[in-house]
Amino acid sequence: MEPLPRGANFVRAKTLWEIGLHIAGNPATPYGGNRDMVIAIGSGSGERFRPWLRLATGSAILAEEVAKGDGIDAAFVNPSALLTQAYRGVGLFKAPLPVRIVAVYPSWDRFVFMIHPRAGIRSLADIKAKRYPLRVSVREDPTHSTLVLIDQAFALHGFALKDIESWGGRLITCGGPSDVRRLEPLARGEIDAVFDEGIKVWLDEALAAGLAPIELEPAEFEAMGRLGWRRVPLPKVRFPRLARDVDTLDFSGWPIYANASLPDETAYEICGALAAREAEIPFEKGTGDTALHMLRESESTPMEVPLHPGAECWLREHGGGVRRDVPTP
Repeated sequence: MEPLPRGANFVRAKTLWEIGLHIAGNPATPYGGNRDMVIAIGSGSGERFRPWLRLATGSAILAEEVAKGDGIDAAFVNPSALLTQAYRGVGLFKAPLPVRIVAVYPSWDRFVFMIHPRAGIRSLADIKAKRYPLRVSVREDPTHSTLVLIDQAFALHGFALKDIESWGGRLITCGGPSDVRRLEPLARGEIDAVFDEGIKVWLDEALAAGLAPIELEPAEFEAMGRLGWRRVPLPKVRFPRLARDVDTLDFSGWPIYANASLPDETAYEICGALAAREAEIPFEKGTGDTALHMLRESESTPMEVPLHPGAECWLREHGGGVRRDVPTP
């Protein structure tokens, strides 16, 4: 398919898209600000726009709106684990939501608790027990999925991230994982800990600054696994500065998901659109670059939520088997 469909209407649509990207992508806008976008497909041929399909980026709790079925029809979430929480009705969600995967954008990532040995902290339990005044680099967006993970992990020991400040520590916030507000003080030795994902752009710098990953205890991994945070290896082969392979928590996959009630033909059409426009999608290097890959489970596309029936149909027709081992919540 040609990059821009023929017709003046699509020139106008592309122009609006570029306006949206520029405004939402303003680096001066803080995380939690007006950085997300909704794309509405429908008819504007009357006095009011009649939306047919609305797709959005945003936080995991948008799943509540998707589940209601009267607003956003499909949304993107990072990572897959938070969609698992919505499906199971755990963690952020009080009850299971009728969500289904339409496709998963391939993204290989890990969440790591990194702490400098000078703090004398070797476990999550030590953070509370020692009450060391950690200078911790975390995300500034209060709804960010990493902060959800951190507090879910700390809750296993009866404390929260904000408690670190109460015993003399400091939260050094940043926007993205490679924000200069993290990397510069890290290089100067002014950060004791980093708790984050997006490790490809900061983990080597943290290791060079002397920080080391904390490995969770088996019971902690089990508890986090029930919340959708899977135990996975952080391999030394990818990060040679590591002393050894370390087990940590999976932060991979960006699901595009919808309500189970989304018409099958609509989910099917979304999959077909992904396939038709593969060359236009900015895939993460080394993780897979096809629509088929986006509908199959892999390290970069974890799936603990069922595929939407329309996506299953598309996958069967285009050469892929369908998983049947996802448990009902």
